[in-house]
Amino acid sequence: MGFLNKLFGKGTKTGQGTEAEAKVEQGPTVEQGAKVEQVTIGVEPGAKVGQVTSAEKPDDSLPYLTEQELIERFGGIAFDKQYDFATIIGNNNWNIDMSKEEISFGTNIDFPIQVLGTFSHSSETWLWAWANTKSGLSEHITQQALQLKKYGEDQGIDLFSNSSFDFSKDEMHRIGLIASGMFDASAYYIADYGQGAMLVTIKSDLVDHQRQDDHLRILSVFPQLISQFEMNHKIALQWYLEEKGYKISEEGARLIATKGGETITAEFDELSRLTNLKG
Repeated sequence: MGFLNKLFGKGTKTGQGTEAEAKVEQGPTVEQGAKVEQVTIGVEPGAKVGQVTSAEKPDDSLPYLTEQELIERFGGIAFDKQYDFATIIGNNNWNIDMSKEEISFGTNIDFPIQVLGTFSHSSETWLWAWANTKSGLSEHITQQALQLKKYGEDQGIDLFSNSSFDFSKDEMHRIGLIASGMFDASAYYIADYGQGAMLVTIKSDLVDHQRQDDHLRILSVFPQLISQFEMNHKIALQWYLEEKGYKISEEGARLIATKGGETITAEFDELSRLTNLKG
């Protein structure tokens, strides 16, 4: 998973971890005029095609009914936040103190956490925090996991409502990105403790204040996102650019996003797959 896998920290839940690999890996930079490798994906019906003067913003008032819709809505901005988080924690070791409901990275870098669930390396299964009755976790530290459970039950999303299922560790990033976006978290982190890994979200002013309004970061973040998750590229990029404060206009299969005198242009094929991204 490229850069995302740099945010697997090795250690234990109660003791000092070993080195957490958290350096930002340079993603596939999209140079001006360079074409992005196409990825064949499923496309949601009803994708807009045609000449309009401004791009119609996707409807944010309706519930998202699938994992794909949730990744489209939150994936871009959540992935973007991981860069800022990685800058803060550097290569510091991690340690989780359940009594304080905090994760720390070295000295004086402490963040409150919400525990979403755990992954077992031996059985390759995922277990939601709300279903882990043997862990003794308080309801306070599992609030987000419980809210996702309720959302899954209401919208028929098995990923959130089933207590445990076969899984791969890479899929933890899907849950992390969705939860980070839905709850406006500062970041998520996968703390690997040997036998398994714990997925947590973090909310901290320290991370939020690190937020970089980097125009060219979009050219690295978005191609990485769509290479790893199935989604409608056009819808996902619109949401990402909206979250970054861009004004978006649409010319047929092209999106033009402007902010502060800077411009990003994206071109798509007839199935809304990204074919060209310029900055």
